Amino acid sequence: MRNFFLLIILFLSYILNGQNTTYTPPVKIPMFLSGSFAELRSNHFHSGIDIKTQGVTGLPVFSVADGYISRIVVSPTGFGRALYIEHPNGTTSVYGHLKSFRNDIEDYIQKIQYAERSFRVDVSVPQNTFPLKQGDEIAQSGNSGSSGGPHLHFEIRNTETEEPLNPLKYNLPVTDNTAPKMFSLLAAPLDKLSHVNYQNKKSTFTIVFYDDKYHLKGNPTIPVYGKIGFAVQANDYFDNSWNKCGVYSVELTIDGELYFSYRLDKFSFDETRYINSFIDYKEYIDKRRRYQKAWKDPGNQLPIYNYEKNNGIVNFKDNGIHPVQMILKDTYGNTSVLEFNVKSAFKEIPVVEKPFTKIFTYNQRNEWETKNFKIDIPEGALYTDINFQYSATKADAEFFSELHIVHKNTVPLQKSATIQIKTFGIPALDESKALLVNVDTLTGKFYANGGEFKDGWVIGEIRNFGSYAVTVDTIPPAIVPLSIKSKNTLTESNRIRFKVSDQLAGVEKYEGFIDGKWALFEFDPRIDQIVHYFDPERFEMGKRHEFLLKVTDYKQNVATYEATFWK
Repeated sequence: MRNFFLLIILFLSYILNGQNTTYTPPVKIPMFLSGSFAELRSNHFHSGIDIKTQGVTGLPVFSVADGYISRIVVSPTGFGRALYIEHPNGTTSVYGHLKSFRNDIEDYIQKIQYAERSFRVDVSVPQNTFPLKQGDEIAQSGNSGSSGGPHLHFEIRNTETEEPLNPLKYNLPVTDNTAPKMFSLLAAPLDKLSHVNYQNKKSTFTIVFYDDKYHLKGNPTIPVYGKIGFAVQANDYFDNSWNKCGVYSVELTIDGELYFSYRLDKFSFDETRYINSFIDYKEYIDKRRRYQKAWKDPGNQLPIYNYEKNNGIVNFKDNGIHPVQMILKDTYGNTSVLEFNVKSAFKEIPVVEKPFTKIFTYNQRNEWETKNFKIDIPEGALYTDINFQYSATKADAEFFSELHIVHKNTVPLQKSATIQIKTFGIPALDESKALLVNVDTLTGKFYANGGEFKDGWVIGEIRNFGSYAVTVDTIPPAIVPLSIKSKNTLTESNRIRFKVSDQLAGVEKYEGFIDGKWALFEFDPRIDQIVHYFDPERFEMGKRHEFLLKVTDYKQNVATYEATFWK
């Protein structure tokens, strides 16, 4: 009886993991990939695979299994036009950056856009609205949203938890006989008494390949002492593609003993920003190199680590020589091995204590203030304890506050911190236009960071440390017509286009009206362009039309454009 119940549990697990369904390809062309699951991206792991579409848009896209459309999203950013198909086995497939939906789906979502008077929509679809069979055509591939070129973004998710799962575990026809490639090793002392190469700072070493393995260039034995962490700069590649993709698993062994390992089978969207602890963030900010750490920060809550000895931190204090291996694999088991030696060698080195304001601990809330500045960092926002640094200086005339240097931009935040900056000299009429800006002290450029004026302070949330000040935005957005000449002549037959932009706060909303009726404009923020395609079912053609466009920024500055045209 016990064995019977065990078989039932295994069977249910088999179903929930989606392994009882055979998924067919979402496109009917060879599946060459330009992006892999959990590939390292800015502030997030890639949640699916990117399928090349031969450099074009408009290829048919198909449902990979029986199911029904459960969600439709149209957005100027993210996945752009996207479809979500729920399957009976407990998974959901996702199709992103689409050019267009199937006609009936397109009609359905456009009615909702007009009803809500919004281009951006995110709609849950009743189960019986669009039932699908495996292989049914659902859309055309595209380049919409935050896409860098034509491709299909494809995902498989756990329907209940919404966790992205590694699609390459589901027998899709992807050819991969290429092992990961390693480029550089990073060795890091992890407290003030530790050292690498007799220095209390990180060292990097070029990696070369020979004799079927990777080695350090020149084959040095690295002198180390104390608590040390290792990290590797590496990429994976698929056959027939030179696109840089992500490594599936990493193992670290010391003296032949496993110290640390992880596998990227799944993650949650709540966890994806932990990528900034998964990599050496300072190296990424300073040099744009992503080193994948084989140690774990105490505030890192990623569930991908399947073995950790001392969080992967090795304490070298025995004066011995230790062989180290880093073993990298892709989803298909292609393996690369790095071998090198370290020598535990003590040498007394001077401890340089840099001045700091206050110790902030990773596992509690941290607050600090002066008469002109306040910061509140919630628990769980830091990955390690930090020696918080702060200073203030006189700002340029275009600002209405001091310039506040808030720690270092090379230290990441998992959650937003709240800051308050005291203002000086803002005219009463402009108080509602005040906002925080992040100032690049090297170039002098500054970027909007939101915030609201209250009782002489501007209060807002920041997701990165850096230099902040207060300014005001009283300038409305700019509107440049691209298909109307002299406000009365249409120069394109099937559409109206405008370039809309805002120099600081950013465009919050835009509304176009033809003969007093709201008209659907699509927005592409990559080129600051909005476009309306004439719809004879909603607007009477063969007449002169009155046109109005209103564009509003996040500080409620409004620009308008009026014209008449014959269509």
